[in-house]
Amino acid sequence: MLRLIALRVAMAVPVMLVVATIVFLLLRLSPGDPAMVLAGDNATPEALARIRAEMGLDRPLLLQYLGWLAEIAQGRFGTSILSKVPVLALIHDRLEPTLVLALTAIVITVLVAVPLGAIAAFRHNSWVDRGIMMLSVVGFSVPAFVIGYLLILFLAVKVDLFPVQGYVSPFVDPLAALRHLALPSLTLALVFMALIARVTRSSVLEVLGEDFIRTARAKGNVESRVLWRHALPNAAVPVITVVGLGIALLISGVVVTESVFNLPGVGRLTIDAILARDYPVVQGLMLFFALIYVGVNLLIDIAYVIVDPRIRY
Repeated sequence: MLRLIALRVAMAVPVMLVVATIVFLLLRLSPGDPAMVLAGDNATPEALARIRAEMGLDRPLLLQYLGWLAEIAQGRFGTSILSKVPVLALIHDRLEPTLVLALTAIVITVLVAVPLGAIAAFRHNSWVDRGIMMLSVVGFSVPAFVIGYLLILFLAVKVDLFPVQGYVSPFVDPLAALRHLALPSLTLALVFMALIARVTRSSVLEVLGEDFIRTARAKGNVESRVLWRHALPNAAVPVITVVGLGIALLISGVVVTESVFNLPGVGRLTIDAILARDYPVVQGLMLFFALIYVGVNLLIDIAYVIVDPRIRY
């Protein structure tokens, strides 16, 4: 296990370096100038040149890149151009709403989608199976922001069950936090849920045709025990895989969902930084998201070994 963790951490270093390079080049080569954002539309060329010099944007691209890598190596992600606050401090201040939202969405997804997918496989070709798969196709096809606005319309505006926007920390008021998180977490979960349900169905359906399932039935086990005790655990590896891959969908969905529901999280910070051309913040956030993705994949690899001892690295 320790060898696996060490190997994955070593492999993460070049991955993060490639991500850092791509993010740096995309930001520098895309249209827009952060100096114009700071100076305003009526700024003189002299004022623009002075601001670029202060931000280091007048240096050669290679020197800017090497300087940024040197800061990362020292554990710093730079300082925001606009607020003059360290990027890590900005991420820290906005991290709680994003983590709470993402974890709530993941819990809802796994608790609902895995049983639905297993039931759809068990009731293969029945109206239950077709109904669950139809709902999963709809959930996966509709964009997250559309689902969010529909939930706001029907559950917040017309019925007034939940707040439209805002965030309350669960450490301050758990009940109010649940009410504020209900719609955004459900928005994320519905998209994620569709993917997990379909993969769970396919995986369980394949396992149900194996010889050990026929043996379990021949021993007199009831169908519910065959499904939950024998079929589902042996179908877990593909499901765990798609949960890990779905984290990428969750990260992109967080950015959109936080904007729709006006949550003060990392996703909203990303949108604000991109619109303001705040290079250090955008670069730091992209590395932060990449680091989360690499960490999740490490956890998925460890879960493989725990769920299926036959897997060795």
